[in-house]
Amino acid sequence: MKRPFDKQFFYLILILVAVGLIFVADISAPQALNFFNDKFHFLKSQIISAVIGIVIMYIISFVNYSLYKKIATPLFIFSCLLLLLVFIPGLSYEALGARRWINIVGFNFQPSEVVKLTLAIYLAKLAEIGKKPIAYFAPFVLVAGLIMLQPDLGTTLVISIIALAQIFVSGIPFLYFFISLLVGLLGVIGLILISPYRRDRLLTFFENTVDPLGKGYHIRQILLALGSGGFFGVGLGQSRQKYLFLPEASTDSIFAAIAEELGFLGSFVLIIIFAFFVYKAFMIARYAPDTFSKILAVGISSWISGQIIINISSMTALTPLTGIPLPFFSYGGTSLVMVLVGCGILLNINRYGTKKVVDHRKSRRHYR
Repeated sequence: MKRPFDKQFFYLILILVAVGLIFVADISAPQALNFFNDKFHFLKSQIISAVIGIVIMYIISFVNYSLYKKIATPLFIFSCLLLLLVFIPGLSYEALGARRWINIVGFNFQPSEVVKLTLAIYLAKLAEIGKKPIAYFAPFVLVAGLIMLQPDLGTTLVISIIALAQIFVSGIPFLYFFISLLVGLLGVIGLILISPYRRDRLLTFFENTVDPLGKGYHIRQILLALGSGGFFGVGLGQSRQKYLFLPEASTDSIFAAIAEELGFLGSFVLIIIFAFFVYKAFMIARYAPDTFSKILAVGISSWISGQIIINISSMTALTPLTGIPLPFFSYGGTSLVMVLVGCGILLNINRYGTKKVVDHRKSRRHYR
């Protein structure tokens, strides 16, 4: 029996998208004016992505989640092929020393954003049919390897969070999970140490006062933004760091600019809203009707919450900088659309939630 459409979760998503658009308009304006002579250049693109994403999310929320189990394998293979296309000259382009984008007829998108969802769907299918542990790790390692070739350690960390969360919940022997976690940690350390760029970021994290105009410039500007915001902030639209001082101000570093304008209080409220979203997402996973939907919901919830945690922790100097977009807020069409697609699937899974959640809510209303 279907449950009613979860309007509360739907409206929460719309609020996050709307607030995200406000801050993209605000924080991206100086960069857009400098490069395109149009301060709304990035906003226009983000609005188009938001509209497309919301429409797809709404439609998907009425498409039975079991469909994805039937097409999980071709979807995963297709997304892996997209990851390979970024290495073909003419179809992709390089930016900031990485090949992560495909350009087709003037349209740019990141295959790594697509594979976050398709991997979650594929691993959920494997859990449904009860595959052996090696079957989970093979696609995970394949995707992680292709993304690291771009290179993109930040997205590899998100992929790892998705896969390990799903593998853990799927109930494989703990020894396998522990060994994979250990190997993963050693792998991340190794990838950091063999890359001068990533090694510098790690060293800068421990000594951010060193080379403030060079290797430590980015983290220094982030700390200046946080410090300038104080408790109440400098005011909406009044950020000084967004005027080309803060690198990647409208994308990966947008939370730092938001913290400058809204201060500690506004940032704390935003984090509370994110926490409520994460809570709702994992509650959908908890009361999912079957193994496939449960593992899939865990994967999607881990993906979005993992990105939120990694981004905000790096923007508050709790972890090294990783270059991960903040869901709903960072400028980037592919990221926003795919996050909304994931939310649409969560909304649909929630419609088929078990009777246990219905009884729980009824009992709570009765208690009140």
